Amino acid sequence: MLGESWIQPDDLQLVTLEEAASLVGKTTHNIRDYIQRGRIGKYDPEGLPIARARNGELRVSLKELRAFLALVDQSLEKHHRPGLHPELGFYDVPEHQRTKHVHRLHPYLGKFIPQLVEWFLARYFKEDDVILDPFMGSGTTLVQGNEMKMYTIGIDISPFNCLIARVKTAKYDVARVRREILEAERLVSLFSRCLVEPEEQSSPLFRDAQLNDFERLKVALLEECESEYLRTWFAPWALLEMLYYRSLIPSYHYQDLLRVILSRAARSSRLVPHYDLARPKAPLAVGELYWCRKHTKCCMPIEDCLTKIHAYSEDTARRIAHFDQLRSDRTATALQADSRTVDLKSALDTTPLAGRLITGVFTSPPYVGQIDYHEQHLYAYELFGFPRYDDLEIGPKARGTSRQAQREYIEGIAGVFRNVRPLLHQDARVFIVANDRLGLYPEIAARSGLRIVTEFRRAVTKRTEQGDDPYHESIFLMVKDR
Repeated sequence: MLGESWIQPDDLQLVTLEEAASLVGKTTHNIRDYIQRGRIGKYDPEGLPIARARNGELRVSLKELRAFLALVDQSLEKHHRPGLHPELGFYDVPEHQRTKHVHRLHPYLGKFIPQLVEWFLARYFKEDDVILDPFMGSGTTLVQGNEMKMYTIGIDISPFNCLIARVKTAKYDVARVRREILEAERLVSLFSRCLVEPEEQSSPLFRDAQLNDFERLKVALLEECESEYLRTWFAPWALLEMLYYRSLIPSYHYQDLLRVILSRAARSSRLVPHYDLARPKAPLAVGELYWCRKHTKCCMPIEDCLTKIHAYSEDTARRIAHFDQLRSDRTATALQADSRTVDLKSALDTTPLAGRLITGVFTSPPYVGQIDYHEQHLYAYELFGFPRYDDLEIGPKARGTSRQAQREYIEGIAGVFRNVRPLLHQDARVFIVANDRLGLYPEIAARSGLRIVTEFRRAVTKRTEQGDDPYHESIFLMVKDR
């Protein structure tokens, strides 16, 4: 029920040390060792965490103990500590499920896994509820809400984030999607063959593809490329393939989908180490050898883009088709705006949600001083010329974590929730996923007109391209402070 913490005696399955040892096949010495090393917690008979116990009153959580031992078997015990919700680590969810269907259409630093959204939406909301994500990112909440027959609204300051979210949640003619994606891929393949085999340019095949005046085409493509970034971070061959693909996009119906495919391919085709796609520091030289931590051998940076276009074209068509079988007819609205100032009521007046209140929020705001959200997709901004609003980001890495940065962060996040609060139903539940290691969210809640009801704590594992160091985050459940 609302207002109760998940840590209840029945959930913990409290037992004595002797009972625990017998039930899991260990000794009482083993159990005491887990306690001393901070792997499991100590509780009194009522289920309250304690530092010291009176004789005969020490209890441990059988559920917590079994969760820890299961992680030991998976070599993931470093992610366990007392107080973590036993279900929210999603330790057993394989990678293909964490990135199921459209969730992997484009990489995105800082997104949560869909299973986390599903877990909370299933327990706290129902079909036809209206769910808001004011820090939409790449649209995970919108996709999962739609799949669960809920209306969803997302807001993000980044035009590219909004593009990804709209592409993920759009309704498609699946057969046409496949035709257009594969046709664009075929034409770029022909173009690439012209680069490799100039003598082939005069063949009827290339004339049909309007590539007969190939040298003039190359000159025109390069003249249109005014970005020094693109010229520096991509090998000449890869750059030409990208520019030609870009020139094809206006000829198709699903243009935004093709932009996402090209952006995903461009991200993987930069002159950077294979292990450093998420946060590359500087481009490598064409043909430069380096020791690759990902492949444990000497590698060279990729010099073409077609390889990735091949890989992502079929993958994208398959993922769109998969989600089309699961999606509902509920609307998913992605707004490019500043969540602190957007007139959300007016923005929704022309949608099926006009006049409706928001049932709940599920969101993950930026973590203070960790990610520059425009900068992580710099290649896409340079390739497509999207406007940038870096100065409106809340808590970007560029501003650090100083006291001043923390004050700005508190005001920024609180400003968002103050702005959307009037459209929240009086009984709306607000879930905020945060790594609150600086303890900022109690003040954010107070300044937002919200009240923290409880805090769920989870281990974060298997973070793609972000290492596997022990990492924990909180999910705050808040309600309107009446």
